[in-house]
Amino acid sequence: MSNNTDEQTELPPKTCSIERLVTVKPDVEKVLAGVKTSQRRNGRYADVGELMELQGHHFVVEKVYSQSLGELTDEHAKQEGFENVEDYKQTILSYHKGMPWLPHMRVWVHEFRPVQE
Repeated sequence: MSNNTDEQTELPPKTCSIERLVTVKPDVEKVLAGVKTSQRRNGRYADVGELMELQGHHFVVEKVYSQSLGELTDEHAKQEGFENVEDYKQTILSYHKGMPWLPHMRVWVHEFRPVQE
């Protein structure tokens, strides 16, 4: 049995649907341009293997895992379509007024790739 299958069975139920995973217009544009390959959310929005559709293009979710904000690296920020963690942090805080940025706060990471059509 592969690790992905093991991990998948241990994930808690989704808290939202994949249609809500990427909704902010600049994020949608980054995904379509190929510069955004992951989305962090405070809940789990997708299962591994699930398909997301954005403007007629399909993307498959390859990994879903939990991560603390303190674990974020510049490489993770680049997967989100930002130059570095600080740029990502400031954008997220601008979306969620009054939200603290706590290193121990956990988020769900959804990594995806385009489906060749």
